[in-house]
Amino acid sequence: MSILTHSRRTTGDHFEPAEAMDPKAQRALRGHLEQIDYTAYAANRTVVGAALAGVDAKKFERLAQATAEARARWVATGIAVTDAGRAPSTEQVEELAALRAVYEELSAVYEAMRRMVERGYLEY
Repeated sequence: MSILTHSRRTTGDHFEPAEAMDPKAQRALRGHLEQIDYTAYAANRTVVGAALAGVDAKKFERLAQATAEARARWVATGIAVTDAGRAPSTEQVEELAALRAVYEELSAVYEAMRRMVERGYLEY
């Protein structure tokens, strides 16, 4: 099953054996997949932990604050460019797109950092 989130497609991450596969082969494959997953977990914990050591509530708070400010700036600008009652100019639309990109990137960083804590890649 695929889920469309924003503009990225994600797929389910659960092992689904082929119906015709022998149960012993299914267990062996499941074991291999668990080893692969653990290898990725260990690599993420090592690399992410070293690159982002010291993540604490203050860092989340600052990131959340910056994200909220970017969102407010984007929406306020959108409201302002429509106050005149006519369609925004090309330049105004470009500015809105740039402001939205800032908000979306900061939001994605927040979600990624939260997921890193949730998965155990970062000590919190």
